[in-house]
Amino acid sequence: MATRFERQLEQLHVEMITMGSLCEKVITLSARSILGYREELARQIFSTDREIDRKEREIENHCMSLLLHQQPVAGDLRAISAALKMVSDMERIGDQAADIADLSQYIPGETVCGEPLNIGKMAEYTVRMVTESVDAFVNDDLELCRKVIEDDDTVDSAFIEIKEKLAELIYSGHPDAKTGLDILMAAKYFERIGDHAVNIAEWVEYSITGVHRNGEKYQEISEG
Repeated sequence: MATRFERQLEQLHVEMITMGSLCEKVITLSARSILGYREELARQIFSTDREIDRKEREIENHCMSLLLHQQPVAGDLRAISAALKMVSDMERIGDQAADIADLSQYIPGETVCGEPLNIGKMAEYTVRMVTESVDAFVNDDLELCRKVIEDDDTVDSAFIEIKEKLAELIYSGHPDAKTGLDILMAAKYFERIGDHAVNIAEWVEYSITGVHRNGEKYQEISEG
């Protein structure tokens, strides 16, 4: 029979999966908004961003309750500490998806559909990275979280490719400079979402191994 603490940890996993699903949803919606802005779509994005904010607060409260009342140790303590760090990055993902939605109303959808500016494909990469980073946390999957970290190179390469092609297109006059800058910012937000997925994966790695990629053991987290 599971202890109360084990049930609370399972509930934390459920809440993390829920927040991860909201992040997947908001990134997907923001990619759709880039391909064709609609007011209703923007409302869904902003509403989902608010849900992510609420879920962040719920998970933070849950984690603090576990830390204060259950006094976990070793791997359980690292997992809870990592979750507190992860939800901060997940909240930023929601914010950046909302920023993309703001930009999308100034970007003609036909300028980013398919080649040469395939932002939709870049968005697909970031959705997968976020999904896999949360899955890695729930399943203690070290190999998967390291795959997410490696996949960031693909997103970075996609951003560089879009930036270079965009420079060529602006030089030719299509799109104009203002629209080009809006497209570049949208691509940059997707690139930053990929960075947040990497941060999440690095905290998963820490929760499993006890060592963060900066080489420190984060004793101040695990002891306080």
